[in-house]
Amino acid sequence: MVEQLYILPILLFSVIIHEIAHGWMALRLGDPTAKAMGRLTLNPIPHIDLVGSILVPMFSLFVAGRVFIAWAKPVPVNPMNFSNYRRDDILVSIVGPISNLLVALGCAVMYIIVVLIGQIVPVSDPITEEIFGFLFKMFVGGITLNVVLAVFNLIPIPPLDGSHVVAALLPNDLSEQYQRIGFFGIFLILILMRWQPFSMLFSNIIGILTYPYFMLIYLVVQ
Repeated sequence: MVEQLYILPILLFSVIIHEIAHGWMALRLGDPTAKAMGRLTLNPIPHIDLVGSILVPMFSLFVAGRVFIAWAKPVPVNPMNFSNYRRDDILVSIVGPISNLLVALGCAVMYIIVVLIGQIVPVSDPITEEIFGFLFKMFVGGITLNVVLAVFNLIPIPPLDGSHVVAALLPNDLSEQYQRIGFFGIFLILILMRWQPFSMLFSNIIGILTYPYFMLIYLVVQ
């Protein structure tokens, strides 16, 4: 379990960026709620959710040896401030997963930089080797982790980001009924993730989306 702790710093950073992206887009579209409540900050304290940011990741590490999923405290958004509710709700929703894809790209770039530094600066002592090894694992893990976060959040089941996109595209009556799934959507998601055809599809999508990042690393450092 201790060997997997390298993923926790990039995990916390990634879920925070995800929520900041929601708040930033909402601000751009006329809703200052997240900014007014101090949520457009990299300071982790306002974003930490006791369950999603700490208990779930730690439980996953203890039980399975790796982190399956985590989340930060959702940023407050007031759609009444939007000029076009359906369009703006879609934009606020999809920018979160997009931010994770960008963080994945940042992880790939940072991995390349660490490799290049390692080629210039001789790694001779155990402490330096440990630091480089930690960074290598963190940034490689961060690529897959962020792609997983992006794809997972786009699953069109409430309360995930993908459900906001679907709700905004449905007629009003259907949209209201769809959003009433609410908390029960969590159970549907858990069932889906344990259903082999869906889990295979999910894994294949992750593999396809992570390929360009690892290809970038291969092309640069080889």
